[in-house]
Amino acid sequence: MENSTTITDMNADSLAECGRYLDLQDLSNMAMSCKFLKAVAYSDSIWQRWFSEHCPQQMLSTFSQASGVRESYLAKRTALRQFKFVDPLAAKFRTDAKPFNHLLLDKNNDIVFSQGSMIQMIKMGSVFSGRDFLVTLSDHKARVTCMRLFPLSETSVFRSKTQQEENVLVTSSCDHSIRLWRKGSCHRCFKGHNGPVSSLSDKLLGDGSGKVFASGGEDGTVRLWSLSSSGKRGQQALKATLYGHTKPVKLMSVAGHKTSLLVTISKDSKVRVWDTTTSAVRSSCCVGMTSVLGAPVDVKFDESLLYVAAGSSVATIDLRTMQRVITAAIGGYDKAMLWDIRKSKGTLKPEPVIELDGHIGPVTLVHMDPYKIVTGGLEDDHVSVWEVETGTQTNTWVCSSDEEPNSNAGCSAMAVDGCRFVTASCGREDGLVWFRDFTDATCPVSSFSHEDKPSSKFWDPQSYSDTENSDD
Repeated sequence: MENSTTITDMNADSLAECGRYLDLQDLSNMAMSCKFLKAVAYSDSIWQRWFSEHCPQQMLSTFSQASGVRESYLAKRTALRQFKFVDPLAAKFRTDAKPFNHLLLDKNNDIVFSQGSMIQMIKMGSVFSGRDFLVTLSDHKARVTCMRLFPLSETSVFRSKTQQEENVLVTSSCDHSIRLWRKGSCHRCFKGHNGPVSSLSDKLLGDGSGKVFASGGEDGTVRLWSLSSSGKRGQQALKATLYGHTKPVKLMSVAGHKTSLLVTISKDSKVRVWDTTTSAVRSSCCVGMTSVLGAPVDVKFDESLLYVAAGSSVATIDLRTMQRVITAAIGGYDKAMLWDIRKSKGTLKPEPVIELDGHIGPVTLVHMDPYKIVTGGLEDDHVSVWEVETGTQTNTWVCSSDEEPNSNAGCSAMAVDGCRFVTASCGREDGLVWFRDFTDATCPVSSFSHEDKPSSKFWDPQSYSDTENSDD
């Protein structure tokens, strides 16, 4: 029998040369395969390509404490996503002096915001090329209540694979309608609610080709709509009407562990869970109910855990049991609080692990991802950036106009995506939209130092490792 040859029999240098053409996800998968391939995936010859393509060569000395090109590249990549630089690509745009209701940042750098019934889109690619960059969408006849971005590939206007990464904009309004926008015009108008439409699902429901989105209205109903329906007025788009709420539906979110489950919260703080796979017109498919204390403010999912901010507290509900895991009281006027649910579970009076203070007035805007926390408020003309694990403030950025220093124009809306973020504020004379992109930033914040870095206030993530010598 002939001896079989495997990939590990190849010369390490030859494998490293092949590895230069892999993306970061493939390199990560390669490193987790075995110790031999991990050593190849960590080799300097692979990471030199990443550093030379994505980072200026002079930045290598900035992260000199890192041992190797890979660590230097990852340190720079992390710092960019933590906004630890003072020279992002920046642009500001003036608008009408009207309150900003909603603000989105698309993956192609398009900025979408609403003021009253008007929706405007700033196409950043056109800004830097000198072309017309402002698109106005004015079909709604009353205040826009919600805006979502859904994959274009899930709609009937999808035509080719070149559009695979594009999104469509879906908006709801007090004019009783929902509209789907594409290339600066309305392609679909969905009507069915007997009153203002107050909310839209944050993701599409279901799997495969039969995905739908949900809407909630002042009429207390939840409606499911197909994005693949044809016809200018969205005929046949309404797939189901769900009854059960007796008050206006204010918030909704799709479960993280099962995309067929929809959670809705009404104005009277009643929480309902719907299984949309069993839905039919004029039938209720409610599979769970509970309630929270106080007026509902926002809702988020982390797998099966539902976080509901209501009144002055945040309730954590496990959707698998519909039991409340923890209720955390939120206090303070000029700060945000960070909680570790693992530590707080089962305690009668949970305490935050970090308090992010220093803001002027209430903190009304919070973004959190694995790299950073960004906070802002209506009375503060700056947004602050914090490290997730330590709570250390690493940067602050103005969001109001330099020409109106005493206008009390705080941050009324904010959107963050990777290395980019956008803020909106409304002063006495005009509104202002700030766009900042750290992708090619090169000048680190002077106060940032790798030395004496505060330790994490969370449980050590290494405690989840199965073995001390894991190849992962």
